Amino acid sequence: MIPKKTVATRKISFHVLSLISVCISIINSCYSILIIVSNTLHASASGAGFIAILVRIDFLYLTYQKRKLTKLKEKFFKQNGGLILPQQLSTKEESSHTTKIFTTEQLKKATNNYDDNLVVGRGGFGAVYKGLLENDKVVAIKKSKTVNPTQVEQFINEVIVLSQINHRNVVKLLGYCLETEVPLLVYEFVSNGTLFDFIHNENKRNNFNWENRLRVAAEAAGALSYHHSAASIPIVHGDVKSVNILLDEDFTAKVSDFGTSRFIPRDQVALATMVQGTFGYLDPEYMQTSQLTEKSDVYSFGVVLAELLTGQKALSFERPEGKENLAIYFLSCLKENRLFEALQVGILNEDNKQQIVEVADVTAKCLRLKGEERPYMKEVAVKLEGIREMSQQQWVNNADNNFEETQSPKRHDSITNDEEVLLSLSYER
Repeated sequence: MIPKKTVATRKISFHVLSLISVCISIINSCYSILIIVSNTLHASASGAGFIAILVRIDFLYLTYQKRKLTKLKEKFFKQNGGLILPQQLSTKEESSHTTKIFTTEQLKKATNNYDDNLVVGRGGFGAVYKGLLENDKVVAIKKSKTVNPTQVEQFINEVIVLSQINHRNVVKLLGYCLETEVPLLVYEFVSNGTLFDFIHNENKRNNFNWENRLRVAAEAAGALSYHHSAASIPIVHGDVKSVNILLDEDFTAKVSDFGTSRFIPRDQVALATMVQGTFGYLDPEYMQTSQLTEKSDVYSFGVVLAELLTGQKALSFERPEGKENLAIYFLSCLKENRLFEALQVGILNEDNKQQIVEVADVTAKCLRLKGEERPYMKEVAVKLEGIREMSQQQWVNNADNNFEETQSPKRHDSITNDEEVLLSLSYER
């Protein structure tokens, strides 16, 4: 066994040798500069010679800084999945579109060096900037606050998922940048903000009538249905919420943020994962079992529908104790025959009563505790599109006659014994 003193001595010797090595490198660098200075002085003893010395030193410094920056970019490129990403993309089936790799300089210029005045959205992840590319194309640039292995994984995952999707109601990924400490994503710019803003921002809410709400719900459901049923490999979004549904100037819905999405092969029903998502929207069954399924998205979308109907946030401590969770609050309103009282002010009129009842029924079915009892997203999309296509004349003629008949049985049929359990739960403040 080697004595501790000997080990300590060896460690000190190692550090001393390292320090000597650094000193030798510095001396060599200084010697090189002195040679340049000497040669230049021999060439000319005048003031021009002195200027030449400064120019050469400045050139050496700039060259050193450039090499240092290049090495740093190479480090970030590898750190952010630059070696893994092309391999991952190549193993998937043909991508729906080609994404572009942007440079640091291009995105700095596009955002005026990430000017705070160009921030169009902030969250726990970081910020989204409005940018203008050299070809005058307006884009959205997502920049995270910090980077860690989990975020890099989510970044790579989002690039892979979005490269497989081409749908009018899914935000389009244009490219990415790997040369910075935090990887950057570049999307098409969606000008009108988020669905969350239009539900909860009083200034925007006035322009967001029932017809627009129903259209957004049907389009978002269609996009999620496409992920589940039409994509070459089914995709579960994993974080469906109103903040992740963007709206353009025509109120066309664009589902976004696929960082927590997962591919689930067709021969599998569920995928075991670490629970990720947003409280208030998370599927209770997923939270208990860590098994992510298509029905997890259905539950989360049910919360979004409840949000559209009530104007309430998914999780709020302003509601009575035990009803902080919107799913609990909404289902209790149905059970107590208080659907219309719970609606956001301004969306109910004589022509849309039956539509609202039908959407409330779909919402309750999506919020069932057991995933196997929830409808598939394809069924939800078909139902919402059918409600949307109802003729105005049919609403007027049938609303009064069918309202009581439509409301009562559907409300009670939609609430199962599992919802009774859900309604009895309480959330600590």
